[in-house]
Amino acid sequence: MNKRRIYLLAGATGLILIVLILLMTRKSGEDEITCQVKKGTIEVKVHTTGQLESENSENIVLPAVLSSQNVRIYEIKITDLIEEGSVVDSGQYIATLDHKVIEEVLTTARLELETALSTIEDAKLDSNLSLSNYRDQIANSQSDVEERKIVLAESAYESPSVIRRAEMDVTKAQRKLEQDIKGLAMRQRQLDSQMERRNIDLRQKQKRVDELMQLYDALIIKAPKPGMVIYARDRFGIKIQIGSVLTPWSPIIATLPDMTKMISQTYVNEIDIAKIKVGQKVNISIDAFPAKELKGEVISVANIGQPMPKSDSKVFLVEIRVMGSDPDLKPAMTTGNLISTGAFTDKLFVPTEAVYETDSTKFVYLRKNGVVRQIVDTGEENEDYIVINKGLKEGDQLVLNEPEKLDNIETVGWEIYKEQQTRKKESVASGSPSRQEGNHSMR
Repeated sequence: MNKRRIYLLAGATGLILIVLILLMTRKSGEDEITCQVKKGTIEVKVHTTGQLESENSENIVLPAVLSSQNVRIYEIKITDLIEEGSVVDSGQYIATLDHKVIEEVLTTARLELETALSTIEDAKLDSNLSLSNYRDQIANSQSDVEERKIVLAESAYESPSVIRRAEMDVTKAQRKLEQDIKGLAMRQRQLDSQMERRNIDLRQKQKRVDELMQLYDALIIKAPKPGMVIYARDRFGIKIQIGSVLTPWSPIIATLPDMTKMISQTYVNEIDIAKIKVGQKVNISIDAFPAKELKGEVISVANIGQPMPKSDSKVFLVEIRVMGSDPDLKPAMTTGNLISTGAFTDKLFVPTEAVYETDSTKFVYLRKNGVVRQIVDTGEENEDYIVINKGLKEGDQLVLNEPEKLDNIETVGWEIYKEQQTRKKESVASGSPSRQEGNHSMR
């Protein structure tokens, strides 16, 4: 039994040694993952994720009468809405707006109209009464003038003083008659002006009632043309839905996109936006149809960036036209956009995985009588490769994964670092932004 145990123990020990040797051999092999610096043409592309939208679309909006100054309704709620993605014909039902708001306002407007009508009727009666009094006063003044003239005629054989007094009475009565006639004309103009203002107010109130009734009938929203219904978004980017409140300043309920002309709307970060130009070619993939590969072209690049949520970074809107048409494409589908920004010939380049960076510089692990940390100056890059401007030559061998005992590795190429710092200072002095790029962090 003892011999058997000894044999078993010896066999197990040998097996363990073999396993350890294999593991060490495998690990040693893993430490030797290398690549060579190559020279040739590198094509630079920017990859972004976007969303399909129609280049042209017909907006379904609130009734135009809602924005009238007479209506004075500044917001209205959607109480019913057709399902998004529904295909409709021209004149087909789309949505219903809140009738209660219009009913309340229409009731108030009708009461105001009735009040205005009553005011005009009362004003007409007062006007007739006032003018009648003025006319009676003129008639009395005319009679007084006639009486004074008779007295003057009868005083022809009286003393001069009596005649003079009679003449003065006639003049005074005539002046009183002229004043009464002018007073009637002025009162007539005054009453006409008041009546005109009341008529204007009446017409405005009548117009408001008419427009509210027109709006009440227009609260059933229908499609202006055939198409697929796509919900609009409010100013916060939230899709319109039942219960959403719309205003004359944000009146779009939904859109009917032209499905034959599609664009991909995407956002490019501020580091890459300088590379993007109108007219650049784009390869477009559709997440919903992985087998499809479409061609596109950049048609617009935003001049002003916008902040990313919960970040200090900014992004710029870029629109890409999809070439041709495809019946499978639908708005809001997610796209992958590979924008060709240029090709650089006769350049040194290495895999992006070979370049490491700290806060101040970039470097590679160069095999050169051992391994050294070589500082490099980099240029353009794509998803796979990065251009090397200084620090390496064609055929140099790089270590892709970080070696052990990093503290013992020498750093070379400090002259490149000094040049980079000088350029950075000049860039800050001139106001041009410096750009930090890289793929790994130095431990």
